[in-house]
This record gives sequence, C-alpha cells and structure tokens, in this order.
Amino acid sequence: MNILWDTHTFLWFISGHKDLSKVAKVEASDPQKVHFLSIASLWEVSIKTAIGKLEINGPYASVIDDVLKNQIQILPISFEHTVIQNKLPFHERDPFDRIIASQCIAENMNLISKDDIFDKYFENSSVKRIW
Repeated sequence: MNILWDTHTFLWFISGHKDLSKVAKVEASDPQKVHFLSIASLWEVSIKTAIGKLEINGPYASVIDDVLKNQIQILPISFEHTVIQNKLPFHERDPFDRIIASQCIAENMNLISKDDIFDKYFENSSVKRIW
C-alpha cells in the first residue's frame, strides 16, 4: 500500500527530529512503497513559515529539494478528495488534516502520522495510521 506523509512527519524526517518514531522511520524509508506528500502539506508549511509560526532550515522555496531528494511524490487535491472531505464527520476542524484524511481514504493510502485524530476518520476504511 502506498504511503502519505503527514506534514509533521515530513518535517521531522527531513530534519532528523528525535520525536519521529522508529516505525515511522522504517516506513518512511521503505523503497518498496510509493511515498506521497499532499500539496495541502506544502500549503500548510508555506502559510506557517510566512506568518512566523514555523521555522525550517532554509527558505520555504528549498522545501522542494527535500521532497525530490527523498523521492516523495506530491499528491494534488482532486475534486473526489473534496467530496470525501465534505462527508467526513467533524472530529476536528483543521482543514489540512481533513483533506489529508480524505486523500488517504480516496487513494487507499496509509498515513504516517503521530496524530491519533486520524484513527477516527479511518474507522470504516482499510486505511491505517502508522506511527
């Protein structure tokens, strides 16, 4: 099954952050799987760095280098993703998490994320949160 990385997973992986779990490191490094990062995650990083809520190594424009270096594909947001998001229960209102959950469900991808709120979104699907 393909893997979608949550925003914090991507940031922690590229920075070698100590809070990235061993399981997440193994999954994120598995060459047998196709790895994706949602365009929503890039949008989130762009917004948060612009307003000073998030600091990264280097300018925002350099994030694409980390995506390419780690052979991660960017997953665009499709209309189908928005239809699924529209039907999701409101376990939370974070628009980034909601579209990421929708993408996982639509594309049948597991998600690497520390955030257990995703477990509620995936209850009635074959998708799993990996941590």
